[in-house]
Amino acid sequence: MEPENQTQVSEFILLGFSEEEELQPLLFGLFLSMYLITVCGNLLIILAIISDSHLHTPMYFFLANLSSTDICFTSTTVPKMLLNIQMQSKTITYAGCITQIYFSLLFGELDNFLLTVMAYDRFVAVCHPLNYTVIMNPWLCCLLLMASWIMTVLHSLLHSIMVLQVSFCTDLEIPHIFCELNQVVQLACSDTFLNDIVIYFATGLIGVIPVTGILFSYFKIVSSILKISSAGGKCKAFSTCGSHLSVVSLFYGASIGVYFSSAAQNSRASAVASVTYTVVTPMLNPFIYSLRNKDVKQAMKKLFRRETFST
Repeated sequence: MEPENQTQVSEFILLGFSEEEELQPLLFGLFLSMYLITVCGNLLIILAIISDSHLHTPMYFFLANLSSTDICFTSTTVPKMLLNIQMQSKTITYAGCITQIYFSLLFGELDNFLLTVMAYDRFVAVCHPLNYTVIMNPWLCCLLLMASWIMTVLHSLLHSIMVLQVSFCTDLEIPHIFCELNQVVQLACSDTFLNDIVIYFATGLIGVIPVTGILFSYFKIVSSILKISSAGGKCKAFSTCGSHLSVVSLFYGASIGVYFSSAAQNSRASAVASVTYTVVTPMLNPFIYSLRNKDVKQAMKKLFRRETFST
């Protein structure tokens, strides 16, 4: 079979979950509900942090950025999936597919780095409480955020450019709900050895750095907490990290599920794991931070009272 140049490829086919017509309205309603909950929940977190001066601290600065990233991450994939279900179509243009690859990698990795920065913030708060405001100054917070953006933009751009260099055959069916990098590369007719090397090396490096940072931070946090003599002091210290630790566990648990399902080449399992990674996790993050965090709950109550009185 003669390979087809990538400039001649007009569209890919996203197979999604199911081809049964009777399930499409159910899937549409389910994903629309999850998407709206994700957007509204994260927007409430952002508005609560902006409106309450007590939450203008490094921890909530990064939380607001995490919430905005979650909205963008979900918006990269879900609206196109909803449109395809509604239009009874499974196609996505070549340009749209490359765009999905770029932004899904960008916001997914940005989530990763923000969770790492938040782990460092909790490390400073628990291990160096007296110097917290000095260490976590606005300049350092902006620098950490900028560094996260630069690394994720370059990483996403690298993979997107690499995909643009490959050629595709006539089989353009992607057994997924969106254009996931590995799935698209597997459809290539041309040699993808360099793409595979870059994927494993760059993704491994980008993955190892945040995980190492989070593990080191929590190792230091646990060591410091164990040195506290009073049980009340230990509980208070753990409570400052509880929400973040829950989000980290959910995020990396879903990421591991995506990795192993892709490695097993089980398209249905990979699709389910990807939904957990791209939709469920961003949807649950606001609930975790609002239900487990008294400051956020109080800020939301103030926000609702203000909106009620204003109307």
